[in-house]
Amino acid sequence: MAADTGGTAAAAGKAGPGEAVVATGGCLCGGVRYRIDGPLRPVTTCHCSQCRRTSGHFVAATEAASADLVLTSSETLRWYTSSPEAERGFCARCGGNLFWRPLKAGRNRTSIMAGTLDPPTHLTIARHIFVADKSDYYTLQDGVPQSTGWP
Repeated sequence: MAADTGGTAAAAGKAGPGEAVVATGGCLCGGVRYRIDGPLRPVTTCHCSQCRRTSGHFVAATEAASADLVLTSSETLRWYTSSPEAERGFCARCGGNLFWRPLKAGRNRTSIMAGTLDPPTHLTIARHIFVADKSDYYTLQDGVPQSTGWP
């Protein structure tokens, strides 16, 4: 998912756009906990078949610089190489879908599943991607920009 610093989240309720924030989150069982010490991108929803199969619906993810993602508990974190381009981080105990990151060298950003963030997130959905791959049981009528691939 492409980097975008516009609409930065002020998850701690203190920072403005472009300023460092502190957000926290984790999986259902608490085996994986993390914090983000920097800005978060607005949420992108991905409707590709891989995201649908790992989440059971579609993925809603924000993104941060990988260096800003600090694992505070990671005993159950596992990484699965889901394609030649990317891997997905999940909890081996509860199955929580937490992270997505590209394997390409020099790509220093990690997508974070928005539902794993502790509220309030102060995030909004900015775009839907891979909409041609979405399943047939739902429609997208929220007026948010859509694309058939990467923006």
